[in-house]
Amino acid sequence: MSISKLSVLLTAVLAVGLAAFAAEEKAKFKATCPVSGKPALEDKTAAYKDAKVYFCCENCPKAFAKDTAKFATKANQQLAATGQATQGKCPLSGGKLNPEATVDVGGVKVTFCCNNCQGKVAEAKGDAQAELVFSDTAFAKGFTVKKVAK
Repeated sequence: MSISKLSVLLTAVLAVGLAAFAAEEKAKFKATCPVSGKPALEDKTAAYKDAKVYFCCENCPKAFAKDTAKFATKANQQLAATGQATQGKCPLSGGKLNPEATVDVGGVKVTFCCNNCQGKVAEAKGDAQAELVFSDTAFAKGFTVKKVAK
């Protein structure tokens, strides 16, 4: 095989590999719009608690800005789900975390200080479960938001 054919072949293989890598990286982003509940897009955002909340369309950020308190629990959950907020304490008590006391809350692994707190959240369902962990009060007790570079 000539050097020019080999060069073209290697360039094509490299281009396909880079395209596959870029598609895989893009596929890693996963967030749910706190307003509609639909999959969010990376380019539809609003500033919130020194981080970014992602939305599904142009209209949802407007609804969010109009009544942020209404969507705060779901926005806080999204901050944790996207890794913009990290857990450091129990969201119910503010106590030290026990790695054996965990519950999956809407796709986010949440750790608690004890089996009592863990049990309370495990027994709750749906929005009530998320409210226990991601309401503004609980979120402030248990999570820290990583500031996003501007």
